[in-house]
Formats: sequence, C-alpha cells, structure tokens
Amino acid sequence: MRARYGVPLGIAAVGAAGVVYAAGFETRSFRLRRVTVPVLPPGMRPLRILQVSDIHMVSGQRKKQRWLRSLAGLRPDFVINTGDNLSDPEGIPEVLDALGPLMEFPGAYVFGSNDYYGPKLRNPARYLLEKAQGRHGLNGNKPVVGAIHNPWEDLRDGFDGAGWLNLTNTRGTLKVEGMSVELTGLDDPHIKRDRYAQVAGGPSESADLSLGVVHAPYLRSLDAFTADGYPLILAGHTHGGQLCIPFYGALVTNCDLDTDRVKGLSTHTAAGHTAYMHVSAGCGTNRYTPVRFACPPEASLLTLVERGA
Repeated sequence: MRARYGVPLGIAAVGAAGVVYAAGFETRSFRLRRVTVPVLPPGMRPLRILQVSDIHMVSGQRKKQRWLRSLAGLRPDFVINTGDNLSDPEGIPEVLDALGPLMEFPGAYVFGSNDYYGPKLRNPARYLLEKAQGRHGLNGNKPVVGAIHNPWEDLRDGFDGAGWLNLTNTRGTLKVEGMSVELTGLDDPHIKRDRYAQVAGGPSESADLSLGVVHAPYLRSLDAFTADGYPLILAGHTHGGQLCIPFYGALVTNCDLDTDRVKGLSTHTAAGHTAYMHVSAGCGTNRYTPVRFACPPEASLLTLVERGA
C-alpha cells in the first residue's frame, strides 16, 4: 500500500502546503517595488511617484489597510491609483480610510472593472482558456449578465473630495513644486470603456512632463499612448500573473499583453516611438481567489530621473 499510494499522498501534501502558503502567507506579504525611470527633460529634479493598484479591498482586511496607510511615510511627490480598489460592495469606507494618509498628497486615479462591478465566482482555468482563444473581459466575450453594481460614485466622490484628479477618459494637470505634470487617462479597456479619441493628440507643449494612465494594459491603449509620444505609461490589472511558476513566471496577464511584461518596468514600441511602461502587480486579489504564489502583493515607488541618467 505504501508503494502504491505514498507518491500520490506526498504530492497531495505538497499541493496542500502550497495552497496554505499562497492563501495564508503570500497574500499578506506586502512589498514595495522601487524603480528608476529615465524620462525627465534635462534640468528637472527627480520626481517620486507612488503607484497603488488592484487593492481589491474586502471588509476586515486590517493588515492591508495598515500597510496602505504606512505608505504615506514614503513622502512621494504624488500618487497614482490605477484602479480595482474594490472586491466588496461594502468596502468603500475601508478603502477611503486606508488611502486617507496618501490623499494628503497630490494624486490622480482611473477605475477598473472591479470598481464598477462586484466580483463573481469564476473558474481560474478560464483565464488560460481565454488566453488561448484571445478573449479577455468584454473583449471578445459575451456581455456580463446579472452583474453586481458597486456604489462606485461614493469612491469617486471620496477621491475627488481629497483633490485627486479623475482621469476617466480625460486629461488633468498636477503642479508639483512649480513643475507641470500632465496626466492623460483612460477608463478601463477590459470592459471596453476606454475612449482614446477623447484624449488623443499627445503631450501638451506647455507641460514639463506628460504621462499616460490606464487600468488594464491592453495593446490598443499602449499603442495609442506610445504613438502619441507619451514617455511613460502606468497600468495595473494583471496582478503580476497572481499564480506564477518559480523560475518561469506568469502564465496569464488577463489581457492581450504578453507575459514577459506582466509586471514591473518594460518598454513598448508603436508607430516608431518607444515608451516606458510600468505595470503594477497590485496588492490584492479577487475575494473568490484569495491566493498568490511567487508573486507577492506590492505597491511601487517610481523615481523619475533625467533622460540618459
């Protein structure tokens, strides 16, 4: 009996230990990614951007709330929130409380699909199937039926009341110690709410620096920002793959971005232009799949320096 069942039982034990680690430890092992990006014009002092993304707050996640509040100690020049703050329709007060210290700094935000709609139980294997078929979100899939609508207006009002810029298919400008930082944002491409035609035209000549901001890094959005000449694009959505294979990496990105660029800093080329792109792996998960493996939750501190530095 030992010879017949020993190996399967051993594999089951390893699998169970992996689930316990992924759900019980790694999802709460919050990290800070530090990145240097050479995009500033000559003569500009370095700028520090704190990017938070994919919080997916569920009521009662106290450790996550404490960690988010602690990020204010980094004293960034400004904050960019790239969406998917919720995984619980009741979680808005806790999101606003956790981000309260960060809202003392200048900032801006875009929303993701999970800000608008509540999560649903979903077979994780569908992400692999959709990748194989080239379908993601509403991009090739049938419209969602019976979706739970989150009270996202309350989240918007909280951010707006703190002075953060709403970048929903629009532009905005932050003044940072006399410097003009132009931000051009899109609503979530994952649910086909992006309207690039409303913001097309590229960076303003009057801005010292211009950035593109979007929740889900779909190629059509990256192509548009890059072709228009934006030097840096910030995005989230991918969760860094969420369940990764050690020494290999992510299996899926939940959009049409390749897995080599699922998180961190990379570049994107379109129409003869090249832009830097930073994709945050985010600090949360869907409430129905509360696991991460070889992909810890994170926020990112980007230090922008002069080109060529």
